[in-house]
Amino acid sequence: MELFAVSNLPEVNEGDDLAALITEQVDLRSDDIICVASTIISKAEGRTANLDRFSPGPRARELTTALDSDIDPRFTQAVLEESVEVILESPFLLTETRFGHIGVNAGIDRSNVPDADLLLLPKSPTESAQRLHEGLPANRIIVTDTCGRPFRHGQRGVALGWAGLPPARDWRGETDRDGRELSATVENVVDELAAASNLLTGEGDDGTPVVVIRDFEWGDHGSSDAHFRDVDTDFVRQAVRGWSYA
Repeated sequence: MELFAVSNLPEVNEGDDLAALITEQVDLRSDDIICVASTIISKAEGRTANLDRFSPGPRARELTTALDSDIDPRFTQAVLEESVEVILESPFLLTETRFGHIGVNAGIDRSNVPDADLLLLPKSPTESAQRLHEGLPANRIIVTDTCGRPFRHGQRGVALGWAGLPPARDWRGETDRDGRELSATVENVVDELAAASNLLTGEGDDGTPVVVIRDFEWGDHGSSDAHFRDVDTDFVRQAVRGWSYA
């Protein structure tokens, strides 16, 4: 398979047609997978905000004080409004977004936002991917972001939303080379492709938020719609809920 970044994309503004912007810069083939950074999805959907939009309540002020840092309580309020649960309160805010993603500060970004203080994640990245898929019906779409991982240093790309393909390849019921049946393996393909695309989109001022993945083959495997873990089976989340930083 081949990956390449789409170059010469203009700065994206609210209301822009991303499908048109992409096709103006690259000749797409049928079944290309288009990985699009959530940054430009959010910009096109008007998900920028200034701090003065948020009035910190008692909970935001309490959390800000506990963090013992120079964080603006208005930023903490923004995190709360973008979250359904604060899983970890200190030494940083680890939260669940309204669409099921778990990350630091609800994924709110403060870089590459020239005309605002904050860039919020898309309200529903899978719905965003579906709208882009409607503009590019021959192509599969993955909305990506970067975040850290437990137990490892550094960030990597992850999938927040997708359209035109299932998120996971299901190997259960297949056999290994010794004939043993696989009973638990479900491969999160959209995360793997998002991580691969992040090698090209980068983390700084590259200005390449769209990557085309060409000639990826799903193979003769089943599929799964699983992506975000259910709370009842997310034992790490349950453990973190009961942990406090001292």
